[in-house]
Amino acid sequence: MHRSIRGSLATVLLMSCSGWAIDTVQLKDDATITGRILAEKKDSIVVDVGYTVLSIPRAAVVNTSHNVATESPTNQAPSTISPSTGTAPTTNSSKSFIATTPSDHGIYTVAVGGTPDRSVKELVAQLGQGVVQVRTPSGLGSGFFVSEDGYLITNFHVIEGETKISVEVYHQNNGQLERHSYKDVRIVAMNKFGDLALLKVDDKDAPRFLRVSLGESDALSVGDKVFAIGSPLGLERTVTEGILSTKTRQFQGALYLQTTTQINPGNSGGPLFNLKGEVVGVTNMKLNFSEGLAFAIPVEQVRWFLDHRDAFAYDNDNPSNPFRYLEPPRHLKSASAEER
Repeated sequence: MHRSIRGSLATVLLMSCSGWAIDTVQLKDDATITGRILAEKKDSIVVDVGYTVLSIPRAAVVNTSHNVATESPTNQAPSTISPSTGTAPTTNSSKSFIATTPSDHGIYTVAVGGTPDRSVKELVAQLGQGVVQVRTPSGLGSGFFVSEDGYLITNFHVIEGETKISVEVYHQNNGQLERHSYKDVRIVAMNKFGDLALLKVDDKDAPRFLRVSLGESDALSVGDKVFAIGSPLGLERTVTEGILSTKTRQFQGALYLQTTTQINPGNSGGPLFNLKGEVVGVTNMKLNFSEGLAFAIPVEQVRWFLDHRDAFAYDNDNPSNPFRYLEPPRHLKSASAEER
């Protein structure tokens, strides 16, 4: 799926079915994209072209023109005519097409498009299987799958100093929830200073897991409703709801999302969702002896960590893994002492 449109791209022409509106995005070098504009963000414009959704960088856009959308009698997306071939691929996509775009590294997905808000009840039923309980010999926390292959995110402090980790997942089976514990879990990467860890379930009998999509905390506004799913004090699958209090709470040089959503020990590493069902943060702390003062790591930091996970790769057999350093050579220590 395309992530950007360059100026040298040939013009794409769309012919609509009756009643289906067409918007036009004029690009540099006289290139044009026509379709239905789903969202206009600070740095990009999202366009539904029928068979896919394109995210066009603002820097490549010269102008946009909008038409009023009306209900399509056929409820079908427009057909696409290719100037080079003259052929028109068919599609059964509906007018309310919603898509997720895989990241460049393929380990997580980012939701794009005009996804409507839904109730917490609906979203919990849909997303609950993607949230897990992370257990270690010294405690427990929460986490969530970002990949169907078993990659999941949690907090670094949940697994700090531990290598024996298990993950408990609730699978839907004939309308019933079945609890399953996976014991073969390894640490893939960890960022101590960002309080994030990437784990992988390697059990041989593990199925394809339900993954959740990552959103954008930058798109949130103060007062927007958010909710968390996690295991506070070991009470798995607990749902709490609140609002976003501020997007710029600073602690020790890092910015956090502050929320009134109730967070307690055991919630750490769990997802904070918006009402579109997208992860906008990772819950990781609250102020002691207080209520309604909880904090989450913005999802943009999670995406950065996943994109650069090789830099934080963990190897239990390597004494020089990212957060355990060897003593400097003796002559360097002597030189440092002389400089003092």
